[in-house]
Amino acid sequence: MKKYVFAVMAISLLLFSGLVQVQAEKMDYQKYGNIAIAVVKADYPGEAVTEYEYIGREKLNETDVQDSFKFKVKENDKLVNVVVKVKHSIQNNKLLNLTVEEVK
Repeated sequence: MKKYVFAVMAISLLLFSGLVQVQAEKMDYQKYGNIAIAVVKADYPGEAVTEYEYIGREKLNETDVQDSFKFKVKENDKLVNVVVKVKHSIQNNKLLNLTVEEVK
């Protein structure tokens, strides 16, 4: 019986720790997604941002990750694909680097 209770507690702990990590990533995604939107709007003033997509997260090392966002911007009646990559520390929640590039 004790083994069963211990197994249930261990599984519950693993599930809970995964849930906490997903919640933290969602908060980062929202924070850095808002920064990416602001940067694209500043780089393309007066242009319509027609689509926005979170591409995903890449783990760079134990403390740093990179979140990538893809935008479609209508510039002079032509759609331009823009990718914003945001490197940040998950240890202290600080922005490390941000790059914006047009992709074909």
